[in-house]
Order: sequence, then structure tokens, then C-alpha cells
Amino acid sequence: MRSAFLITSLAAIAVTATPLAAHVDQQRDVEIRKDPIADQYDKHWYNYLTDILEADKELKSDLRRATDAEDTRDAWDEYKNELVDADKDYVEEMRDRNFRVGRVTLGK
Repeated sequence: MRSAFLITSLAAIAVTATPLAAHVDQQRDVEIRKDPIADQYDKHWYNYLTDILEADKELKSDLRRATDAEDTRDAWDEYKNELVDADKDYVEEMRDRNFRVGRVTLGK
């Protein structure tokens, strides 16, 4: 019974994590995954989504406290770094479980 509640709660997190509607007007250099690697909806996927939500919450807080353009830039830089770290951690966890991220190379 408890695991069903946990799965439902985590699914709600997944729905709210993407897209980050509060920041649509900002161009991100870092993309947020919309789907888990190899369609594995496991704890690592939900940890990734939680990390994204935490980064979003922190960004909102930092932007509210920003007093000048430098503070705003710093907030966005920190946010982008947190997104990269969350993705890196997620990919590493999945790689440890032998799930690879596909890569397509065009050209020579």
C-alpha cells in the first residue's frame, strides 16, 4: 500500500517537473530530459526529477532576491550548473546499471 502511494507521488513529481513553466521566457543551454533512459521509471529517474524541481525552486528564490543584473546572471548560471549535475548523476547511475544513452554522430 505504501509503495503504491510512493509511486503515485513520484508520478505527480514527474508531471510537475516538465516543463518549467515559470521560466519559459528564458533560453536554457541545458535541456531537461522528458523521458527516462531506456524507459526505466525507477528511483533514479524520480531522483533526477526531484533534483530538477529543487533546482527550479532555488532559481525562483534566487531570482526573487536578485537586486541587479549580476545577481540574475549568477542565479541562472547556478541553475544551469545544477541541471547539468543532475543529468550527469542520472546518466552515471543508469550507466552503472548497463543502460546507455544513445548518441548519433553525423558527418565524417
